Amino acid sequence: MRLIDAEEVARRLDHRTGIDLVRAAMIALSTGASKQLLRGIIDLDQGNAFGVMPGALAGAGFGAKIVSVFPAMAAHGHSHQGVIVTFDPTTGAPAAVIEAGEVTAIRTGCATAAATDALARPDATRLAILGTGDQAWHHAAALRHVRPFAAITVWGRDATKAHAMAERIERDFGIATSAKATVAAAVDGADVICTVSAAAEPILLSDQVADGVHVNAVGSSRAGPVEIDPALVRRSRFIPDHRVGVLAQGAEYLRAVEMGIASEADVGPEIGRILAGLDEGRQSPAQVTVYKSLGSIVQDLACAAFLAGPAAE
Repeated sequence: MRLIDAEEVARRLDHRTGIDLVRAAMIALSTGASKQLLRGIIDLDQGNAFGVMPGALAGAGFGAKIVSVFPAMAAHGHSHQGVIVTFDPTTGAPAAVIEAGEVTAIRTGCATAAATDALARPDATRLAILGTGDQAWHHAAALRHVRPFAAITVWGRDATKAHAMAERIERDFGIATSAKATVAAAVDGADVICTVSAAAEPILLSDQVADGVHVNAVGSSRAGPVEIDPALVRRSRFIPDHRVGVLAQGAEYLRAVEMGIASEADVGPEIGRILAGLDEGRQSPAQVTVYKSLGSIVQDLACAAFLAGPAAE
């Protein structure tokens, strides 16, 4: 059985490779070449949680991600800590144990990049990131591969962290990046907006989003915390990563349903179907599109297969 630690994941799984891996995985999910169950979540004390995500992906085997979510640990590394356990699809034997925090950090931004490539306007050049944690950096790292962003803005509740993240992004990627004091200022003029926060209530409102903008709602991965307001869900072409998952656990969608302004009919096709060319994504330059990301085990399994495959031996 292979053991792959965070250092090896970071060294070998670059964002460009990750985008290709998760794009193929999401197509497989939407075309029947994979299976996954809804994630199981146990709430712990002090806002912490324990989750299990099982699934199977053709060509990559089957397995599960077992992860703890301790938000306070974000300041010391990853808030998501755990392992991905994979099994040999021929023998059923355990095949690999891979550190999950680094895989999650990389593949989440890569999945957003694949969705942005499919849904954002081709002429998008300005990116806004709402959040200052690990995902803020990984989203900048991944999305620069799908659009030629000339400017990035960052907002966070902690101004010091926002400025530090802006400086880091500009230093690492050579893209002019600035921190803004308010969400409205950060998204003003943005073509693509990523919400990657730990917000419990909406930080991005529909009237702050101009026509033609693409939004990636990423920070909330379960029912409960909401990053974008229900009006934006209702207004947009709302694209799920996994339809069954978003209908059951997509907090922003569920809030809009509770308010009586959205229904299942307002949820568009899965991103995998759009990536496969089976369904339409953006329907007009002025349309607002939202990609709702919960995160899927097939993304982890695709990355795990790459890391533990024959080329790694």
